Amino acid sequence: MINCGIRGEKMVIPRLVIAGIKSGVGKTSIATGLMAALARRGWRVQGFKVGPDYIDPGFHTVATGRASRNLDTFLVPPEGVLELFLRASQGCDLAIVEGVMGLYDGRLEDGSSSTAEVAKLLKAPVLLVVDVASLGQSAAALVLGFCQLDPQINIAGVILNRVSSNRHLELVRGPIEKATGVPVVGWISKGALPALPSRHLGLVPALEQEGIKGDIERLGLALEASLNLEEILKIARRAGPLPRPTETCFPSKFPVTKVPIALAWDKAFNFYYQDGLDYLSALGVEWIPFSPLKEEKLPDGIAGLVVGGGFPEVFLPELASNKRMLHSVAQAAAQGLPLYAECGGLMYLSRGLRDHNGRYWPLAGVIPALCRMEERLAGMGYRQARTLRHTLYTRPGEMVRGHEFHYSRLQPLQTFFPWAYSWPGTASSIFDGYAFNNILASYLHLHWVGNTKLAQRFVEACRRYQKLGRGGKGRG
Repeated sequence: MINCGIRGEKMVIPRLVIAGIKSGVGKTSIATGLMAALARRGWRVQGFKVGPDYIDPGFHTVATGRASRNLDTFLVPPEGVLELFLRASQGCDLAIVEGVMGLYDGRLEDGSSSTAEVAKLLKAPVLLVVDVASLGQSAAALVLGFCQLDPQINIAGVILNRVSSNRHLELVRGPIEKATGVPVVGWISKGALPALPSRHLGLVPALEQEGIKGDIERLGLALEASLNLEEILKIARRAGPLPRPTETCFPSKFPVTKVPIALAWDKAFNFYYQDGLDYLSALGVEWIPFSPLKEEKLPDGIAGLVVGGGFPEVFLPELASNKRMLHSVAQAAAQGLPLYAECGGLMYLSRGLRDHNGRYWPLAGVIPALCRMEERLAGMGYRQARTLRHTLYTRPGEMVRGHEFHYSRLQPLQTFFPWAYSWPGTASSIFDGYAFNNILASYLHLHWVGNTKLAQRFVEACRRYQKLGRGGKGRG
């Protein structure tokens, strides 16, 4: 076993990127199962996910026992992404990075924010997952094309998924290895992988699943029987040392005085970037988790509140019936408690939400607007947004980078509505969110490490609130 360590001014980190030829080839199941199989053997595995997705890292976390991290070169500058990778990988034996979409699929034609870009940044070998259902020798042409498109990408192994028989395996494996010189390091029979539960919104988050630990253990056992783990570990060990960052995103000194901030954390709200939470912790935040679903009031003595994303629409009966908590949140906001919310959190703070069946559910009422669920996606993609208002955390004209993915729309209930952000749309500008005094809420998911000014102002506002002695008791 080789620990990640420091050699001179460089860090030695055995590492792999699990990439696919496209979406839906089994990357998440294979990456999560591989993590579980190695963790079962006693390896300290650090999981990562390329891109902004919140759900896949939840499975990695269950598989490894270590919080998985996102590596996104749009949300965080590349040098920051490398630093986050190095910070999280210290003290582990192996880093496994799950890709997003197909290996070369990115935000723009140049492949920015793609798995390939991250693999090059990390100088990491790639295991390419190929769904070979309905493919024979043509799979070799496919893999050869992936190998030749960018010579800087080191495709060091191939994993075949949905192999129908031993005969099918030979028709595929031999031509791939002959044409490319890249070894097939594992193959998975059609239907051999236990399916991760899903619904119309996609995979069900790990936090919502009671039996997820057992499901992932079974996934690990299936992968252990299907992959050549020793060969895969050899590939990971061949990854060269990485330079230590000369500058850091994180503060060099931690504040002595902690500032307690409540963090909504339960089945309805759990979409957070772990590195973002860690960044605020480095600024002196003490996170106080609480459940808007189960608890009746905000935690005592808090100086701020963060309500992240999730799927509140799945838990509307429970959220709407917890009137004590809704009142506690509304009262705290009215009394000036610094409050930040994203997507599901924005929905929770609205006057109420109309679901897919047309039923109305009253919510916190902090924001003078309603939310309405749509049948189709109402917003998806990366956004470079301009801030519109002067608040405790924002200044007009500043730019923030984020990502949105939501099925609801915000409908203001007043003529003058303090929108938080705008960005160019197809025909006209798109307006998003709510920014007024102590409240900033929007559909945008931000990464604090990529938006440090906003993060620092939020913590400073919470400190001022704390110093004024306004933390007090949580109010029911």
